[in-house]
Amino acid sequence: MKRIAVIGIIIEKNRKMADEVQKLLSENAEIIQGRMGIPNIQNDIYIISVVIKAENERISALTGKLGRLNNVSVKAAITNVEVE
Repeated sequence: MKRIAVIGIIIEKNRKMADEVQKLLSENAEIIQGRMGIPNIQNDIYIISVVIKAENERISALTGKLGRLNNVSVKAAITNVEVE
């Protein structure tokens, strides 16, 4: 069953990784409910918050792929409520 999750993504020191993050998010566009990006250019930090609706396995797969990218930190908060 699907759940709602919020994925927090922080890209540090290398804006080029934003392209890789964007590629992974685009590949999963059908599960994305919304997203917000906040650049902190003066400190070379880029923050992205993504709300998704998917099965636990899909959430874990996406966060795992994102977390393996250099200079990218990822955390997910997943609801316990099952949704359609």
